[in-house]
Amino acid sequence: MTHEDGYLLDNRQREAGRRFDALAEIFDPWTLDHLDRLGLTAGWRCWEVGAGGTSIPAALAERVGSTGLVLATDIDASWLTGLTAPVEVRRHDVAKDEPPAGDFDLVHARLVLVHLPERAEVLRRLAAAVRPGGWLVVEDADPALQPLACPDERGRAEELANHIRRGFRTLLAQRGVDLAFGRSLPALLRGAGLGDVRAEGYLPLTSPACRELEAATVRQLRQQLVANGLATEAEIDQHLANLRGEDLDVTTAPLITCWGRRPA
Repeated sequence: MTHEDGYLLDNRQREAGRRFDALAEIFDPWTLDHLDRLGLTAGWRCWEVGAGGTSIPAALAERVGSTGLVLATDIDASWLTGLTAPVEVRRHDVAKDEPPAGDFDLVHARLVLVHLPERAEVLRRLAAAVRPGGWLVVEDADPALQPLACPDERGRAEELANHIRRGFRTLLAQRGVDLAFGRSLPALLRGAGLGDVRAEGYLPLTSPACRELEAATVRQLRQQLVANGLATEAEIDQHLANLRGEDLDVTTAPLITCWGRRPA
């Protein structure tokens, strides 16, 4: 989505960088383990869709080497700095622009499609960009599968965290986000003509990075939460104070990782 279309987590805001760092710490090992299991190696041509930050493009570059290519695209490429060959950075709106020319051994998108009203059509276009025998890997959230910030709601701090998470989900739904999208990925990949479709879910229960991601997200959405009557300034201040400690066990929405192969 373009910023004008109302993407809730605007990458131009300062907190976006902190969110990218926290997301990388939480999810990169999981993501890269799956990509490595598919045979990612030297010489592969990879398209990283909606890259956001540099962590996944840099990791892909290490694996494909000088004989490969990593095309990192985003509607806002301002955070994709300092990357060198074999990485090519390009501004690209996956919902509106034609896919890049050339077949790819791997097309990967993490936490991108769930935000797009045209998500099913975009997925079909991503699948078409994969070469015969290549892989499409889509990773997206499923907040409806586990909607709480603190599944162990043992006290007032956890109750407050879950109250604010409900406000976040309300804002997402108002922007057209499908809160149950992650679970639909296997059927969508098969519908796009891919085979060998598999999917797994990841739910980190707590970590410092989970707390940092929560705090950065709440700071980024503070104005919208208050303006929509979903939380008060005092509630947000208290939640952020609770997150600065080590006792609040905060999780993310489950991440569903789904992969499929284009028939040779």
